[in-house]
Amino acid sequence: MRIGELAALAGVSTRTVRHYHHLGLLPEPGRRANGYRVYELRDAVRLARIRRLTELGLGLDEVRDVLADDAGRELREVLEELDADLARQEAAIRARRERLGVLLRQAREGGGLPPEGPVSPELGALFEEMARVSAALPGPEPRTAAMDREVLALLETTGSGPEERRRLSRLVREMAAAPQAAERAYEMYALLDELADADPADPRVELAAQALAGCLPREAISELTAADGPLDEGAGGAAGGPSESFLDALFDSLGPARTAALRRAMTLLTERKEQT
Repeated sequence: MRIGELAALAGVSTRTVRHYHHLGLLPEPGRRANGYRVYELRDAVRLARIRRLTELGLGLDEVRDVLADDAGRELREVLEELDADLARQEAAIRARRERLGVLLRQAREGGGLPPEGPVSPELGALFEEMARVSAALPGPEPRTAAMDREVLALLETTGSGPEERRRLSRLVREMAAAPQAAERAYEMYALLDELADADPADPRVELAAQALAGCLPREAISELTAADGPLDEGAGGAAGGPSESFLDALFDSLGPARTAALRRAMTLLTERKEQT
């Protein structure tokens, strides 16, 4: 057989055959006097086996290991590893489809997804409630409210592991479950917006800090003030919490007065925790 006939018989391209020669998967055949390769039945059998193995999902290095073992003892081990890998991929795809299904239901039944989406169902529900309250208030939405959503979505995405994401999810649920949580939050957002260009010594800083601390339910205090206490100057946050670089970037975006309000709110939360 010529190379084109071999390729057609195995259902691959001649380029693939040459590639397998180059990798050593398929031995070079003998040549006629005119220089043309001459393939035999055993070459077709080997090429067909290579195709079957690759169609199962084996990489070419794995195929080489299988072919190198004439007794086929390694094939079962390789196939078991492949099956386990496919099972992991299948579980991951199933979880992604379930998550996608939730997002699609939110989009179809909940009036659309938030601009910060896709986010978890917990954040999505919180953002929907914020949108409801914002729509009932006069004027445009406070810029700090949008910043808050962006930061929450960022924290959810960049959580260092499942446990940290679960902590954030639990915190969001507790915040959303507090009575009139969204209404009180928008009062706080309005105060923080007023501090955008204010001096840290502005008396409104204390009002905003009190409002911010008042927005958090008691159950959430231990999550935000765990281990390291309030956010002192240069502190990196609670253990397992946001990194110092993240906090520095957050404070830069808030500005001096709003940063002062946030630090004061964390101090108030710590004091409240110690009193319980």
